[in-house]
Amino acid sequence: MKRRGTPEADLQRAVVTALRFALPKGAIIHHCANEVTEAGPRGAKRQAILIGMGVHPGFADLIILCDGRVLFLELKSVKGRLSPAQEAFRDTVLAQGFGWALVRSLDDALGALADHGFTTRVASPNGRAAP
Repeated sequence: MKRRGTPEADLQRAVVTALRFALPKGAIIHHCANEVTEAGPRGAKRQAILIGMGVHPGFADLIILCDGRVLFLELKSVKGRLSPAQEAFRDTVLAQGFGWALVRSLDDALGALADHGFTTRVASPNGRAAP
């Protein structure tokens, strides 16, 4: 059986590994599994249970908490597009004053840290020392 490509999952693993290295030790990097990929009535029932437990449609793939800052990262493949629920989540988060970034590469993730004022242990993608 041929394995299906998982570009977003592969990107997410690479980003999490890099963020664990780049951010200070006390930083929290968290992924919320916010959807069930199982098709049919069983998957729909499980998704309904999760929503009842507080899962929020469109929630970002990663949330970073560090030094009093909050940043949500939505990871997408090069051709991936935001769903309407993801766009609504982005707009709500930004309206509340939190950071949000669309990430399509490791450089995007490190750039988002710099753009949102996170202190890191690595240089930013543009070659400048990170704040």
